[in-house]
Amino acid sequence: MNEFVFLYRGSGNMQSNRSPEEMEASIKRWQAWFNKLSEEGKLKDRGIPLLRESKYVAAGGTIIDGPFAEGKEVIGGISIIKAKDLAEAAEIAKSCPVFEAGGSVEVRPVTPM
Repeated sequence: MNEFVFLYRGSGNMQSNRSPEEMEASIKRWQAWFNKLSEEGKLKDRGIPLLRESKYVAAGGTIIDGPFAEGKEVIGGISIIKAKDLAEAAEIAKSCPVFEAGGSVEVRPVTPM
């Protein structure tokens, strides 16, 4: 099995438009999805959600507040998934709850070190 990072992307206001009940239902869908992947041996690490606030550090030490206004999507979190190959990892991503809120998943292979 190889490892893949799922980068969960969405607009900055995906969560702000939801009621507390909708948020609770979404959390339950995410938990069920992670539990299913875990039972199938496909989940290495649930990862963590990320806050919107960020700092960008450029070469030379310049620090810029982020995220950038021109950015249409924000990375909202990451997970590490186990799959045979990139195609299988992408198939796994198709069932992700992030799509219900208009988000997307970027699937990237992890290079063994």
